[in-house]
Amino acid sequence: MSSVIALDVGTRRIGVAVGEGTFAFPHSTLERTNVRADVERVVALARERGARTIVVGDPLTLRGERALASEQIDAFVAHLARAFDGAIERVDERLTTAAAQKALIGADVSRAKRKRVVDQLAAVGILETWLARRAR
Repeated sequence: MSSVIALDVGTRRIGVAVGEGTFAFPHSTLERTNVRADVERVVALARERGARTIVVGDPLTLRGERALASEQIDAFVAHLARAFDGAIERVDERLTTAAAQKALIGADVSRAKRKRVVDQLAAVGILETWLARRAR
């Protein structure tokens, strides 16, 4: 199985996780600049890792409806689809960032370090959801 890249796309940062087999690992946090440059960095990372699939977190409300950020994610995914020749899948990302924050606070991680890694851990949550769905 080839690598899979998962993204937690926010307005300021993109959390990146990498999946190898059935395992998800935090990878990096990309500071956002503009959609074109952000997509180029994601595609370069996917090529470097040999990823044939990119999983993008889909922001939904707790009721399962499209959130305000959904249109921004739609635009990002549209740009990504033009630049990446592999599969792009979207996964419900509800509460992934909140769960990551809670885990980091519970582990007594400093606020500065939480800011650096929370998006990566949210991307891990997105990827774990995708992996679990494929395992069924």
